[in-house]
Parts: sequence; structure tokens; C-alpha cells
Amino acid sequence: MLINLLSEVWSDFQESKVWWQVAVILVSALFSYFVYRFLAYRFPAKRSATDLGAPPSFAGVMFLAVWCAFLYSGMLLLSESQHVYLLSLLIPIVGSLAFVRLGIYLSRRIFVRTHPIGGLHLFIERVFAWGIALIVILYFTGWLQDVLTFVQQTEISIGRNKISIEDILQALISIVMTVMLALFTSAALERRLLKVESLHFSLRIALSRLGRSLLIICAVLISLNLVGIDLTVLSIFSGALGVGLGIGLQKIASNYVAGLIILLDRSLSINDLITVDKYSGRVRRINTRYTILKGLDGIESIIPNELLISSPVHNFSLADKGIWVSTSLNVVYETDIESLLPMLIEEASKVEGVSAQSLPSVNLVKFGTYGFELTINVLIINLPDKAKILSEVNRAVWKLLQQKGIKVAYPKVLEHVLN
Repeated sequence: MLINLLSEVWSDFQESKVWWQVAVILVSALFSYFVYRFLAYRFPAKRSATDLGAPPSFAGVMFLAVWCAFLYSGMLLLSESQHVYLLSLLIPIVGSLAFVRLGIYLSRRIFVRTHPIGGLHLFIERVFAWGIALIVILYFTGWLQDVLTFVQQTEISIGRNKISIEDILQALISIVMTVMLALFTSAALERRLLKVESLHFSLRIALSRLGRSLLIICAVLISLNLVGIDLTVLSIFSGALGVGLGIGLQKIASNYVAGLIILLDRSLSINDLITVDKYSGRVRRINTRYTILKGLDGIESIIPNELLISSPVHNFSLADKGIWVSTSLNVVYETDIESLLPMLIEEASKVEGVSAQSLPSVNLVKFGTYGFELTINVLIINLPDKAKILSEVNRAVWKLLQQKGIKVAYPKVLEHVLN
């Protein structure tokens, strides 16, 4: 068939009417390019040249799709007055490229969003692309109809019933397409919800996860209905699932329910500093089954959500997103306290890492044996840098004391040694 098509294309070029097909190809390509430029400006691709995991641009996908649509429309118009062998050769090629790019675009927009692309994902994309290429090759060689006939006539016995390979493939394709559409919609919904600043972050995450679950369930039910499976048979499965949840899956179910409760009641948020059981650190991610906690030593712990619900949780960031730390200072009684305290506050507030939301405070704790005992309190946002920030505060205080000639109080027995 391919040789015949090529010979027919060559015969087209022997006639003057072939230039109408060439004109359709060029005009449709030019119009598609304008559509591409408009969409590239309207929906710019947010990726770098070396970001292999980023999806193809939406404009690039639409360029091939629009070009294929115009080529097909031109073929329908010209087929009434002349042969359209050149367009018949070009349309399957452009259409297959558009379908491959659309599949890669959807898969990467759904599955590759917050982590680098994996080797398995790339392998599946290659298999998908080669599968489409194989279908095009079968079409051009004339074997596609024979393969379709074989698929329709070949049946597989499942118990007392027989099902054709065609029905199996239709079921798989319908399920994959509906689930992919549901995942793509849920990903778009999640991106929209995360931009709604008026809602609490945990509530946005909870709504996005709930929306994704509902969309996937609806997609599976719709695909099963399209295949022709009676949905009433799912009642038996739901009964078995209920028994399984009651016996062996109750821990998993309780973790999922606990995850939704955490997200909805907003008791925990991303970057909160918490302590639960023997684990301490910042909340890096809240999933429906578990929560990832990054400790001060950099080690990440996976905490089941049930533990966060059933155990006491110390949340140092619930009301205030920082933590107060203090350092002590003893100065001699000859010091002018009223002028020293404002200077200490000013120097401590200049240290990088000290929160600007709440000014540092200096308290006169007590009259010590050798002088005034002062405490300097500062609010730190980034707890892992606590030691470094506290060291910078101490250095700033010591520099101030040196500049102002203020003496630090110490036991009299050391006076002659230091002097």
C-alpha cells in the first residue's frame, strides 16, 4: 500500500492540480504557526533548556493538532474535484506526531510536577511513541486492517464466558483515557486551589486531594460503564472491601481518615515545627496517609497520620511561626542600665536571622552577686540555624560592650588574674 501511495503521490505531481494540495499544506502550516505564536505568548512554557522532565509546550502540541485538522479539512474540500494522495500521505504522519506529543504532554503534566523524571517514565513514553509509530507503519503497509480483523475475531475464554481481544483493548484504552483525563483535571484543580490565598494552605491541600479522589472514582465508573460492565456487580466488591477494611486494612484506612482530618482542621501546616512521640522537626509534606517530618539533623521521618491524631503533638509554630531563644549577660553595677538596654535591643535586631516581626527584648532578671543579670530574648524563624544566630547575637553584644567600655561582671577572686 505504501508503494502504491507513493506512486499515486508521484502521479499527483504530474498534474497541475497538485499545487492546490501544496497550497493547503503551506497555508495550514502558516495558520498553525500563528496559532502557535499566540498560544506561546498566552501560555509560556515555564522550563529551562536542560529540564528534560518538563512537558512539551502547550503551544507545540496545539501546532501539530491544528495543522492536522486543517489538512484534513482541506482534503475533504479538494477530494470532490481532484485526487488528494499527497494529503493522504501527510495527514497520518502529522496526526501521529500530534497524538504522541499530546500523550507526553499529559503524562508529564500529571506525573512529573515536583520531582525529576524517572527512567521507567521515559521507557513508558518510548513504548507509547513506538506503539503509535507501529500503527502508522501498519496503516501504510496495508496490514492494519488484517490486524484489526484478527483482534476482532480472536476470543479468550474466561470461565464460561468468551471475550475478544478487541473488547479487552477497548476496555484498557477507555480506562486509561478517562483516568488520565481525571488526573489531568485534578492537577489543574490543585494548581488553581494552591493560588487561592484566601483559603488556609491545609484546606487547599485537603480540597485538592479530595477532588482528585472523587475524579478518579468517577473516571473508573464511567469507563466501566462505557465498556459495558454492570455497575451493580460492584456491590459485591464493596462488601468484600468493607470486610477487608474491618479486618486487615483498618490501619491504612485510619491513616487516610486521619490525613483528611489534619488537612481540614488545620492543626498542622507545612513548615510547622512540631514534636510528636520521639520525633522532632519541621513538617515538609502532608499526604493523605503519612506526613514527612524533617529533623534538625536533616534526617526525614515518615510519620503515619494516625500517630499525629492519637498522640499529643507539640506545635511550636501553631500561633507563632518562630521560636524564642535567649542568652544571659552579667554587667557591673556601675553600668547605666537605662541607656544599655535600648542599645542591646538595637544590636540584637540587626543580626541576620532574627525575626523582624517581633523586636528582641532585654530583661533585668535579678541583682546578682557581682552585677546586673540581664537576659536577651530574640525570635528565630529558621530553627536549624539557631546556634549560628545565637552566636551572632552574642558577638554583636560583645562588640557593643567593647565599644562602650562596659565591663562584664565576674567573681572578685578572678580580678587580679584577669588584670
